[in-house]
Amino acid sequence: MDLALLRTFLAVHRAGSLTRAAADLGLSQPAVTAQIRTLEQRVGRELFVRLPRGVAPTAAADDLARSVAPHLDALAAIAQDALVPAAAQGPVRIGCPASLTATLLLPALAPLVDEGLRVVVAAGRTDDLLARLAAGRLDLTLATSRPRLPGVSAVPLTDEEYALVGAPRWKPFDRTNRVPLLDLAEDLPYIRLYWSSVYDAKPPSDAALVIPDLRGVLDAAVSGCGAAVLPRPLCAPALAAGTLVLLDDPEIPPIRTVYVAVRGQRSRSAPVVRVRERLVAVTRSW
Repeated sequence: MDLALLRTFLAVHRAGSLTRAAADLGLSQPAVTAQIRTLEQRVGRELFVRLPRGVAPTAAADDLARSVAPHLDALAAIAQDALVPAAAQGPVRIGCPASLTATLLLPALAPLVDEGLRVVVAAGRTDDLLARLAAGRLDLTLATSRPRLPGVSAVPLTDEEYALVGAPRWKPFDRTNRVPLLDLAEDLPYIRLYWSSVYDAKPPSDAALVIPDLRGVLDAAVSGCGAAVLPRPLCAPALAAGTLVLLDDPEIPPIRTVYVAVRGQRSRSAPVVRVRERLVAVTRSW
Protein backbone atom coordinates (compact mmCIF):
# COMPACT_ATOMS: atom_id res chain seq x y z
CA MET A 1 0.00 0.00 0.00
CA ASP A 2 1.16 3.56 -0.75
CA LEU A 3 3.06 4.92 2.27
CA ALA A 4 1.98 8.46 1.42
CA LEU A 5 -1.66 7.48 1.86
CA LEU A 6 -0.91 5.90 5.21
CA ARG A 7 1.05 8.95 6.39
CA THR A 8 -1.85 11.20 5.44
CA PHE A 9 -4.30 8.88 7.15
CA LEU A 10 -2.24 8.85 10.34
CA ALA A 11 -1.96 12.64 10.33
CA VAL A 12 -5.75 12.99 10.03
CA HIS A 13 -6.33 10.36 12.72
CA ARG A 14 -4.03 12.15 15.13
CA ALA A 15 -5.22 15.66 14.36
CA GLY A 16 -8.94 14.87 14.26
CA SER A 17 -9.23 17.35 11.42
CA LEU A 18 -8.55 17.38 7.69
CA THR A 19 -7.56 21.04 7.88
CA ARG A 20 -5.06 20.56 10.71
CA ALA A 21 -3.63 17.45 9.08
CA ALA A 22 -3.16 19.36 5.82
CA ALA A 23 -1.27 22.09 7.68
CA ASP A 24 0.94 19.52 9.43
CA LEU A 25 1.73 17.78 6.14
CA GLY A 26 2.17 20.92 4.05
CA LEU A 27 -0.63 19.85 1.71
CA SER A 28 -3.89 21.43 0.62
CA GLN A 29 -7.08 20.23 2.28
CA PRO A 30 -8.53 18.95 -1.02
CA ALA A 31 -5.39 16.86 -1.50
CA VAL A 32 -5.75 15.35 1.96
CA THR A 33 -9.45 14.67 1.38
CA ALA A 34 -8.69 12.97 -1.92
CA GLN A 35 -6.02 10.77 -0.33
CA ILE A 36 -8.36 9.69 2.46
CA ARG A 37 -11.05 8.80 -0.08
CA THR A 38 -8.53 6.79 -2.09
CA LEU A 39 -7.43 4.90 1.02
CA GLU A 40 -11.05 4.21 2.01
CA GLN A 41 -11.67 2.76 -1.44
CA ARG A 42 -8.60 0.53 -1.17
CA VAL A 43 -9.40 -0.83 2.29
CA GLY A 44 -13.12 -1.03 1.53
CA ARG A 45 -14.10 0.65 4.80
CA GLU A 46 -15.15 4.09 5.93
CA LEU A 47 -12.34 5.52 8.04
CA PHE A 48 -13.70 8.86 9.21
CA VAL A 49 -17.09 10.32 10.00
CA ARG A 50 -17.37 13.98 9.00
CA LEU A 51 -18.44 16.24 11.87
CA PRO A 52 -19.44 19.93 11.90
CA ARG A 53 -15.91 20.57 13.18
CA GLY A 54 -13.31 18.00 12.24
CA VAL A 55 -13.66 14.27 11.77
CA ALA A 56 -14.10 11.28 14.07
CA PRO A 57 -12.28 8.00 13.39
CA THR A 58 -14.30 4.84 12.92
CA ALA A 59 -13.39 1.58 14.63
CA ALA A 60 -11.69 0.52 11.40
CA ALA A 61 -9.58 3.69 11.48
CA ASP A 62 -8.54 3.07 15.08
CA ASP A 63 -7.49 -0.48 14.19
CA LEU A 64 -5.53 0.71 11.17
CA ALA A 65 -3.82 3.46 13.18
CA ARG A 66 -2.71 0.97 15.83
CA SER A 67 -1.26 -1.25 13.11
CA VAL A 68 0.63 1.31 11.05
CA ALA A 69 1.61 4.03 13.55
CA PRO A 70 4.64 2.28 15.12
CA HIS A 71 6.13 1.49 11.72
CA LEU A 72 5.54 4.92 10.17
CA ASP A 73 6.85 6.64 13.30
CA ALA A 74 9.97 4.47 13.24
CA LEU A 75 10.64 5.37 9.60
CA ALA A 76 10.09 9.06 10.36
CA ALA A 77 12.44 8.87 13.34
CA ILE A 78 15.18 7.35 11.19
CA ALA A 79 14.80 10.16 8.68
CA GLN A 80 14.75 12.79 11.43
CA ASP A 81 17.85 11.43 13.14
CA ALA A 82 19.71 11.42 9.85
CA LEU A 83 19.34 15.21 9.92
CA VAL A 84 19.61 15.81 13.69
CA PRO A 85 21.40 13.19 15.82
CA ALA A 86 19.45 12.16 18.94
CA ALA A 87 22.22 13.37 21.24
CA ALA A 88 21.84 16.89 19.86
CA GLN A 89 18.07 17.03 20.26
CA GLY A 90 18.01 17.77 24.00
CA PRO A 91 15.80 16.16 26.64
CA VAL A 92 12.26 15.11 25.85
CA ARG A 93 9.89 17.57 27.54
CA ILE A 94 6.81 15.68 28.69
CA GLY A 95 3.62 17.04 30.22
CA CYS A 96 1.52 14.85 32.47
CA PRO A 97 -1.64 15.34 34.56
CA ALA A 98 -1.15 14.44 38.21
CA SER A 99 -3.42 11.41 37.99
CA LEU A 100 -1.17 9.71 35.43
CA THR A 101 2.34 10.41 36.69
CA ALA A 102 2.78 7.46 39.03
CA THR A 103 0.46 4.98 37.35
CA LEU A 104 1.37 5.46 33.69
CA LEU A 105 4.20 7.86 32.90
CA LEU A 106 6.87 6.72 35.37
CA PRO A 107 6.48 2.99 34.61
CA ALA A 108 6.80 3.82 30.91
CA LEU A 109 9.85 6.04 31.37
CA ALA A 110 11.84 3.82 33.74
CA PRO A 111 13.47 1.55 31.12
CA LEU A 112 14.05 4.45 28.73
CA VAL A 113 15.82 6.52 31.38
CA ASP A 114 17.90 3.46 32.23
CA GLU A 115 18.93 3.34 28.56
CA GLY A 116 20.11 6.95 28.70
CA LEU A 117 17.05 8.92 27.60
CA ARG A 118 16.92 12.41 29.11
CA VAL A 119 13.50 13.62 30.23
CA VAL A 120 12.01 16.73 31.82
CA VAL A 121 8.49 16.22 33.20
CA ALA A 122 6.04 19.08 33.71
CA ALA A 123 2.93 18.48 35.82
CA GLY A 124 -0.34 20.31 35.33
CA ARG A 125 -3.89 20.18 34.09
CA THR A 126 -4.68 18.93 30.62
CA ASP A 127 -5.75 22.30 29.18
CA ASP A 128 -2.58 24.02 30.40
CA LEU A 129 -0.33 21.21 29.20
CA LEU A 130 -1.92 21.19 25.74
CA ALA A 131 -1.45 24.95 25.47
CA ARG A 132 2.24 24.54 26.35
CA LEU A 133 2.53 21.75 23.79
CA ALA A 134 0.93 23.88 21.08
CA ALA A 135 3.30 26.74 21.97
CA GLY A 136 6.33 24.48 21.56
CA ARG A 137 7.27 24.35 25.24
CA LEU A 138 6.58 20.61 25.44
CA ASP A 139 7.36 17.78 23.01
CA LEU A 140 4.66 15.39 24.18
CA THR A 141 1.91 15.34 26.77
CA LEU A 142 -0.60 12.98 28.21
CA ALA A 143 -4.12 14.40 28.18
CA THR A 144 -7.52 13.47 29.58
CA SER A 145 -9.40 15.18 26.74
CA ARG A 146 -8.86 15.06 22.98
CA PRO A 147 -6.81 18.04 21.78
CA ARG A 148 -8.37 20.42 19.28
CA LEU A 149 -5.41 22.74 18.73
CA PRO A 150 -3.59 23.61 15.48
CA GLY A 151 -0.44 21.57 14.98
CA VAL A 152 -1.26 19.13 17.79
CA SER A 153 -2.15 15.52 17.03
CA ALA A 154 -3.22 12.80 19.44
CA VAL A 155 -4.06 9.13 19.68
CA PRO A 156 -6.11 7.43 22.42
CA LEU A 157 -4.12 5.25 24.81
CA THR A 158 -6.56 3.84 27.33
CA ASP A 159 -9.61 4.56 29.45
CA GLU A 160 -8.91 5.58 33.04
CA GLU A 161 -11.57 4.45 35.54
CA TYR A 162 -12.32 6.43 38.69
CA ALA A 163 -13.47 5.12 42.08
CA LEU A 164 -15.04 6.80 45.10
CA VAL A 165 -13.02 5.59 48.08
CA GLY A 166 -12.49 6.24 51.76
CA ALA A 167 -11.29 4.58 54.93
CA PRO A 168 -13.54 1.81 56.30
CA ARG A 169 -14.84 4.21 58.96
CA TRP A 170 -16.91 6.01 56.30
CA LYS A 171 -19.02 2.92 55.46
CA PRO A 172 -21.97 2.86 55.02
CA PHE A 173 -21.78 5.86 52.74
CA ASP A 174 -24.63 8.25 52.00
CA ARG A 175 -23.86 10.79 49.30
CA THR A 176 -26.26 13.30 50.85
CA ASN A 177 -24.35 13.33 54.13
CA ARG A 178 -21.55 15.80 54.63
CA VAL A 179 -18.64 13.39 54.49
CA PRO A 180 -15.43 15.47 54.17
CA LEU A 181 -14.43 15.65 50.51
CA LEU A 182 -10.79 15.42 49.43
CA ASP A 183 -9.43 16.61 46.09
CA LEU A 184 -6.38 18.18 44.49
CA ALA A 185 -8.01 21.56 43.79
CA GLU A 186 -10.66 23.73 45.40
CA ASP A 187 -13.01 23.34 42.43
CA LEU A 188 -13.13 19.57 43.11
CA PRO A 189 -12.30 18.32 39.58
CA TYR A 190 -12.42 14.62 40.48
CA ILE A 191 -15.30 14.80 42.94
CA ARG A 192 -17.36 16.82 40.41
CA LEU A 193 -16.63 14.28 37.68
CA TYR A 194 -17.90 11.44 39.86
CA TRP A 195 -20.97 13.21 41.23
CA SER A 196 -21.99 14.40 37.77
CA SER A 197 -21.49 11.02 36.11
CA VAL A 198 -22.91 8.74 38.81
CA TYR A 199 -25.43 10.90 40.66
CA ASP A 200 -26.26 13.55 38.04
CA ALA A 201 -25.78 16.11 40.80
CA LYS A 202 -23.33 18.61 42.20
CA PRO A 203 -21.11 17.73 45.18
CA PRO A 204 -22.91 18.34 48.48
CA SER A 205 -20.15 20.50 49.97
CA ASP A 206 -16.89 22.29 49.30
CA ALA A 207 -13.52 20.60 49.64
CA ALA A 208 -12.59 19.80 53.24
CA LEU A 209 -8.97 19.15 52.31
CA VAL A 210 -7.07 20.18 49.18
CA ILE A 211 -3.72 18.58 48.37
CA PRO A 212 -2.27 19.43 44.93
CA ASP A 213 -1.01 15.88 44.38
CA LEU A 214 -3.09 12.73 43.95
CA ARG A 215 -0.70 10.62 46.00
CA GLY A 216 -1.24 13.07 48.83
CA VAL A 217 -5.01 12.76 48.35
CA LEU A 218 -4.60 8.97 48.45
CA ASP A 219 -2.63 9.17 51.71
CA ALA A 220 -5.24 11.50 53.22
CA ALA A 221 -8.03 9.08 52.30
CA VAL A 222 -6.13 6.15 53.83
CA SER A 223 -5.64 8.23 56.98
CA GLY A 224 -9.41 8.61 57.30
CA CYS A 225 -9.68 12.28 56.36
CA GLY A 226 -12.70 11.77 54.12
CA ALA A 227 -13.91 10.61 50.70
CA ALA A 228 -11.86 10.93 47.52
CA VAL A 229 -12.27 10.09 43.86
CA LEU A 230 -9.10 8.46 42.56
CA PRO A 231 -7.94 6.64 39.42
CA ARG A 232 -8.49 2.92 39.95
CA PRO A 233 -4.85 1.97 39.21
CA LEU A 234 -3.63 4.44 41.85
CA CYS A 235 -5.87 3.24 44.68
CA ALA A 236 -5.95 -0.48 43.75
CA PRO A 237 -3.17 -1.50 46.21
CA ALA A 238 -4.92 0.26 49.12
CA LEU A 239 -8.23 -1.37 48.17
CA ALA A 240 -6.56 -4.78 48.07
CA ALA A 241 -4.96 -4.15 51.47
CA GLY A 242 -8.25 -3.02 53.00
CA THR A 243 -6.95 0.40 54.05
CA LEU A 244 -9.43 1.87 51.57
CA VAL A 245 -12.90 0.65 50.61
CA LEU A 246 -15.25 1.50 47.78
CA LEU A 247 -17.83 3.92 49.15
CA ASP A 248 -19.99 3.31 46.10
CA ASP A 249 -19.76 0.76 43.31
CA PRO A 250 -21.87 1.91 40.34
CA GLU A 251 -22.54 -0.43 37.45
CA ILE A 252 -20.95 2.08 35.08
CA PRO A 253 -18.10 3.94 36.81
CA PRO A 254 -16.82 7.25 35.47
CA ILE A 255 -14.04 6.99 32.93
CA ARG A 256 -11.89 9.37 30.93
CA THR A 257 -10.01 8.52 27.77
CA VAL A 258 -6.30 9.16 28.06
CA TYR A 259 -4.53 10.50 24.96
CA VAL A 260 -0.90 10.99 24.05
CA ALA A 261 -0.47 14.24 22.14
CA VAL A 262 2.50 15.45 20.12
CA ARG A 263 3.35 18.45 18.02
CA GLY A 264 4.93 19.09 14.65
CA GLN A 265 8.34 17.90 13.50
CA ARG A 266 9.53 17.06 17.02
CA SER A 267 6.92 14.29 17.11
CA ARG A 268 9.04 12.38 14.61
CA SER A 269 12.29 12.50 16.57
CA ALA A 270 13.54 9.13 17.79
CA PRO A 271 13.34 9.99 21.54
CA VAL A 272 9.74 11.20 21.28
CA VAL A 273 8.77 8.16 19.21
CA ARG A 274 10.35 5.88 21.84
CA VAL A 275 8.37 7.53 24.63
CA ARG A 276 5.13 7.28 22.69
CA GLU A 277 5.73 3.61 21.85
CA ARG A 278 6.48 2.82 25.50
CA LEU A 279 3.27 4.53 26.62
CA VAL A 280 1.29 2.44 24.15
CA ALA A 281 3.00 -0.74 25.37
CA VAL A 282 2.34 0.04 29.05
CA THR A 283 -1.35 0.81 28.53
CA ARG A 284 -1.90 -2.46 26.69
CA SER A 285 -1.25 -4.26 30.00
CA TRP A 286 -3.76 -2.17 31.99
